Amino acid sequence: MSSQYDLQIQNEIEDPTIRPKLIMGDSTTYASLDDDVVGIVEGFVEKTPMAWYLMIATSLSILTMLGGIVAYLIVTGVGIWGNQSPVFWGWPIVNFVFWVGIAHAGTLISAILFLLKQDWRTSINRFAEAMTIFAVCCAGLFPGIHVGRMWVVYWLFPIPNQMEMWPNFRSPLLWDVFAVSTYATISLLFWYMGLIPDLATIRDRATTKLRQGIYAIFSMGWTGSSRHWHRYEKAYLILAGLATPLVLSVHTVVSFDFAVSQLPGWHTTIFPPYFVAGAIFSGFAMVNTLIIPIRSIFKLQHVVTLRHLEVMNKVILATGSMVGYAYAMEFFIAWYSGNPYERFVFENRAFGNYWWAYWTMVSCNVIFPQLFWFKGIRRSVPAMLVVCIFVNVGMWFERFVITVTSLSRDFLPGSWNYFKPTAFDYLTFLGSFGLFFTLFLLFVRFLPMIAISEVKGILYKQNSGH
Repeated sequence: MSSQYDLQIQNEIEDPTIRPKLIMGDSTTYASLDDDVVGIVEGFVEKTPMAWYLMIATSLSILTMLGGIVAYLIVTGVGIWGNQSPVFWGWPIVNFVFWVGIAHAGTLISAILFLLKQDWRTSINRFAEAMTIFAVCCAGLFPGIHVGRMWVVYWLFPIPNQMEMWPNFRSPLLWDVFAVSTYATISLLFWYMGLIPDLATIRDRATTKLRQGIYAIFSMGWTGSSRHWHRYEKAYLILAGLATPLVLSVHTVVSFDFAVSQLPGWHTTIFPPYFVAGAIFSGFAMVNTLIIPIRSIFKLQHVVTLRHLEVMNKVILATGSMVGYAYAMEFFIAWYSGNPYERFVFENRAFGNYWWAYWTMVSCNVIFPQLFWFKGIRRSVPAMLVVCIFVNVGMWFERFVITVTSLSRDFLPGSWNYFKPTAFDYLTFLGSFGLFFTLFLLFVRFLPMIAISEVKGILYKQNSGH
């Protein structure tokens, strides 16, 4: 159901004489904003909702299952998965690319939109930044357990070891190590830097010495002085500048895992921009998928308004159209090149054994997002939630189609095989969601999920008529 704030901003959006507000509620002040956001951390705002306890219990159960699956994998080996000749890259790589894509939206919302001075990002950037960190954790899990002997995974890094082995620096798989680890480090610093003023607010409101001591350590002596704000803003700007090229480079490097190979269906120059657009597409859809129920559970509709969600939907529409264009160009180039192997791969994707996966991908990523051209759907909270879930499903299928369909039909028909995931493939993927949602639910309960200091700046502009 729509809240009173959603209905109010719906009327404002439809009235061209009114500039829609980013923060709703005539009684919203700096103090009430602290109460609304910090009160969740303190557990004083109508206590912690029962829905949160149910969700954290479910996600912890799934996470425990993931721990058991990984332990069994270590003891038994990667043969428990469906990976077999010729599809040696199965679900682990599909899931890795999926989670790296999910991690894209956070830094884009925080860094690029910050540099572009987009005020609407302030209510959702903390969600997105946290999502980035947790998605990178899930992404890093899969290459680690896919290597087989994960206890020597440090061989991937360019450090001396007892085997006197060095990584192949010409391999894009090694480039992934550098790109993803650098992206995770900068994203973590960027997220933590933005948290410091809000952690100090929690510290100052703490009613117990333990809580005050914990948040005092992590707020790093923040006093809110002009000197602190000056240094904070400079550091935040520098980190935004460092993170911006990473947004474009990290998924470009991930696309090189496929694009620099000689395999038909992978060896194409469109992959870098195509992967970046798809990552932004899936990342924004996941932000909406998370933020819609959370704003309702914790009653934050006046801070995360319908205007924020509508702008997000417009970005999803734009990037979904780019992804659809990339799909069309892949087929066009396969036909125009005159390469029979390339043409066969794409015909096989659409009409071969995995036709169901390909058309699921096209339906979820191209057709359903086009519904956002209609205002009624773009501004309907239930409708946008359904579309965003479909986008997340479609983007996983995109990675599946790219990885599996190209490998399952080798150059020699005698080596062709149909990839069938095992129960362990399904459970490992499900377990990664347990890890993601456990971290995310702990975040929304014990850290400020809204960037209070930035929203106060928007509230000041709004009230002063700027």
